[in-house]
Amino acid sequence: MQQKGLLCLKVLGQVAILYLLSECGNWIMTLLHIKFPGSIVGLIILLILLITKIIPENWIANGADTLLTNMTLFFIPVTVGIVDYPELISWQGLLIFGVIFVTTILSIVISGKATQAVEKYLEKPSENQLEPIVETGLERIQQKGEA
Repeated sequence: MQQKGLLCLKVLGQVAILYLLSECGNWIMTLLHIKFPGSIVGLIILLILLITKIIPENWIANGADTLLTNMTLFFIPVTVGIVDYPELISWQGLLIFGVIFVTTILSIVISGKATQAVEKYLEKPSENQLEPIVETGLERIQQKGEA
């Protein structure tokens, strides 16, 4: 029981760290008067802090895992909010869905073709490239004996 309580406090502390970084990003964007999501700036700050090892990963790992496992709960209000906009469900919504579907398929196909082209280019040996000469120790000894 006591370990569960400590784990819960640990997770709450880690979520608080993530929240503070998000609010720090919001504050920076407000201060600079730039129309950019402050939460994204907070994630960039978090990335920089993790890369530079100022914040070790274990300081936020449990909190981040908890947020990720419960992510669907955070999107329920957004999903329910669609009911306020019936035009998104009507023909206009169907067109939006169609555009999203087609562009997603196109981006997958184009990315795949580009990757295949790069792989094919990297696998094809260049005509100007000379094959490396590798001599074994035995070949060197034989060449010295012949000389």
